Amino acid sequence: MHGLGNDFVVIDAINQSINLSVEQIRLIADRRFGVGCDQLLLVEKPQSAEAEFQYRIYNADGGEVEQCGNGARCFARFVVDNNLTQNTEIPVETQSGLIVLNLDEDGGVTVNMGVPNFAPASLPFIVQAQASEYDLATSLGHVRIAAVSMGNPHAVLEVANVDEAAVETLGPEIENHSQFPERANVGFMQIIAQDAIRLRVYERGAGETLACGTGACAAVAAGIMQGKLADCVKVSLPGGELVIRWKGENEPLFMTGPATQVFEGRLSL
Repeated sequence: MHGLGNDFVVIDAINQSINLSVEQIRLIADRRFGVGCDQLLLVEKPQSAEAEFQYRIYNADGGEVEQCGNGARCFARFVVDNNLTQNTEIPVETQSGLIVLNLDEDGGVTVNMGVPNFAPASLPFIVQAQASEYDLATSLGHVRIAAVSMGNPHAVLEVANVDEAAVETLGPEIENHSQFPERANVGFMQIIAQDAIRLRVYERGAGETLACGTGACAAVAAGIMQGKLADCVKVSLPGGELVIRWKGENEPLFMTGPATQVFEGRLSL
């Protein structure tokens, strides 16, 4: 499946027993020797009564991560299309807490991504005090970033033009920066208008992807907190467009976008 070109292998782990090793996940994610994907998603039974499902996410390098917005939309489409639920509002457990998925009448999916968290400890991000922007030392000099958790850690840089941004250089450097002990996803945001941005994201454990749902959420939340963006923003990513709505501090953030199934099959490991 894919959400704006951010692609996933989605596995039903309810009707079969699944126990994948890091090596097996890396093989499945390999675009030459496996299926190929940015992340592998497992659909599991919930651990709590509040949720219908548990949502597990593994990056292409085999590491488990807390959250993936584009994957969440694909997750919703998958459980409905495979008759695992009859509901159009679906509460789902993730490592970072409960999220709610809503299937829209036009086939898109809206996800309640929860409340963005700007506390440095939530990412974690090692810094003396919380601020709307931080100065970060890099090999290309000092850059200004915002730091926000959408259940996973994000650094957001505002750039003049995403086409000319140093994504290949600064992306991996900031991802692995010593101030992000659990690494970070790195967003490069170009503000077009108060209700429109362009965005490229270098994802933790996956490299640059065509779209990153939580990255879009983080960028818009950072821009709103800095007074630069409106409460409803169209985010143009290399793979397509998302709409992010957020009313501000202590309010949940909503992401709307497509989810597409490409093919299904069986894999022998």
